[in-house]
Amino acid sequence: MFIEKIVHKFFNKPEFRLSSDIPTNYIIYTGLGYTLGLVRGIIKKTGFNTCGSNLIVGKHTHFRVRNKIHVGSNVRIGKNVLVDALSTDGLFLGDNVKIGDNSKLMISGTLSDLGKGLRIGSNTSFSENTFFGSAGGIIIGSDVIAGQNVRFHAENHKFDNSGVLIRLQGVSHKGIKLGSNIWIGSGVTILDGSNIGDNCVIASGAVIQKEFPDNSIIGGVPAKVIRRLDEE
Repeated sequence: MFIEKIVHKFFNKPEFRLSSDIPTNYIIYTGLGYTLGLVRGIIKKTGFNTCGSNLIVGKHTHFRVRNKIHVGSNVRIGKNVLVDALSTDGLFLGDNVKIGDNSKLMISGTLSDLGKGLRIGSNTSFSENTFFGSAGGIIIGSDVIAGQNVRFHAENHKFDNSGVLIRLQGVSHKGIKLGSNIWIGSGVTILDGSNIGDNCVIASGAVIQKEFPDNSIIGGVPAKVIRRLDEE
């Protein structure tokens, strides 16, 4: 079909197939939305450090500290998204990255201690209402898919001194690292110091707070390995 050829050529998605059951008016409405998103992308990318082709940006999406933003090609950022790239290293989005509606990418926690940065690899997709708190740095591999309401918190409050108010004890930063080919279920919370290997599945609602090896199915609060993907 003509629509499939456009997606294959301009958005580098050879695997895309359009269902024959989709009404023509739905295709027209969606196509118009993408066209307007491309126009917004042309306007909004002004001031970015680097930006590839075909940036699509939704309505009411805002970017701060644009010179710290590096974006690949065929990136889609939904509506009502806030991207605040204030940090030492900046924000890097690979090719074919999608950020869902109503998400927040907050690189720094405070103005007195700038965050490290956020890197998301190619062919990675996050659904609606994702929160990236990446003060301690977040690195995410390629081919990662995630459901709604996923939270990343790369910062932790210190509370060891009982004689001092917790809010005055400062914070610690270990960072968060995710490998490639990971499925993150909806409602997952990933805390500072987490390190997840390649080829993993994280069950919905899990709270991650430690390291997990490759090929793990992870779930629970706190999360643990349920079984291995490479088991017979």
